[in-house]
Amino acid sequence: MELLIFLGSLFFFMCFGVPLAVVLVLCSIVLMFHSGMWDAMIIPNTMLDGTNNYPLMAIPFFVFAGEIMAEGGLSKRVVQLAQLMIGRVRGGLGYAAIISSVIFAGLMGSSVGEAAALGGLLLPMMAEVGYKPGRAGGVIASGAILGPIIPPSTNFILLGATISGLSITKLFMIGLFPGIFIGLALMVVWFFIVRIDGYNETITFTREEKWKIIRDATPAFMMPVLLLGGIRFGVFTPTEGGAFAAIYAIIVCVGYYRELSFRGLLRVSARAARTTAVVMLIVATATAVGWFITIAQIPNQVTDLFRPLIDSPVLLLLAINVFLFLVGMVMDLTPNILIFAPVFYPLITQAGIDPYFFGLLFILNLGIGVITPPVGTVLYVVCGVGNIKITKLVQGMLPFLVTEIIMLFLLLFFPSLSLTPLNWLMGG
Repeated sequence: MELLIFLGSLFFFMCFGVPLAVVLVLCSIVLMFHSGMWDAMIIPNTMLDGTNNYPLMAIPFFVFAGEIMAEGGLSKRVVQLAQLMIGRVRGGLGYAAIISSVIFAGLMGSSVGEAAALGGLLLPMMAEVGYKPGRAGGVIASGAILGPIIPPSTNFILLGATISGLSITKLFMIGLFPGIFIGLALMVVWFFIVRIDGYNETITFTREEKWKIIRDATPAFMMPVLLLGGIRFGVFTPTEGGAFAAIYAIIVCVGYYRELSFRGLLRVSARAARTTAVVMLIVATATAVGWFITIAQIPNQVTDLFRPLIDSPVLLLLAINVFLFLVGMVMDLTPNILIFAPVFYPLITQAGIDPYFFGLLFILNLGIGVITPPVGTVLYVVCGVGNIKITKLVQGMLPFLVTEIIMLFLLLFFPSLSLTPLNWLMGG
């Protein structure tokens, strides 16, 4: 009964367009009245406790670093490097968009930020050489979901902070190779689309241009290498890694590229602060809901609901992923992590499923949700940046979306695709 009350109130308030943070507070109030334990201080206290979490300090650092890199010229140089790598191939701009998505995911860790940055750079170039608007937007949007799974992912940080006992370092590492695999799969799809749509453009550079691109792009390319290397080998924690990324971005963009002034840095800081405030408000209100979910024993109800599947981990994961896919279509990634991760974690623990493997599927599935109508936030970002109709964008993106769903189920049915690289990276 409590599970139905929670889900019913959640979707009821969302249907009226109530802001998400307010929806979560209202759900907390509904559960509070239902449990009969009215206390006006429970919600503010749990909200405060939810944000008083050391691993969450990494989020403002990574958000700040991402904003600096988007404003300070790193994104432009990443795109140029990708064009240099594969631009001579027919349909090179599409391949460059996918490679840029993989590299930029290692710089920002945010699907929305990645879509905005790369869309602003690449969509005008794609329109100039005759790409269909929906197809161009589709390749940008589909590549943006690599942000939540390729480290440093703020969504893995949220998951690690929500579920005690999970190592954020291992969550980072398990997402690296699957993210690259998905990028390769998107490039295979693009190979066929180029021939179906008839794209013929290529990009060439002189020797001098090549050396300039390599020289300029090296600091951008080295940032994720240094960051992941430092985290993997214990030089710094993920939270300290966020601080390193922010300082590195400032030094490169202000001191090396000289494309970000002090006034620009203040503007970027204000934008990062607003983004962080939105995320942390959702974290706080979702923590309040999570407290009442626990008190109402909703995780136990979910366990009872899925109990017939506990002896079959594959069927259990299938059922959970279908549920997450449906929820991801109507609610954004961050609240889904904060609400449903604590609900499903006890269940997958009882079923003997590796928690890091589940964490990868969990984030990837919800990541696909940000490019799935009707509430795909990345879709609306790309539509706004490229002035593309939502229907055209969804049609153009459909082959990539299907490919990413297929990759999700390949990872589900073949856990070694993610767990073997994880063990290798962690030295296990």
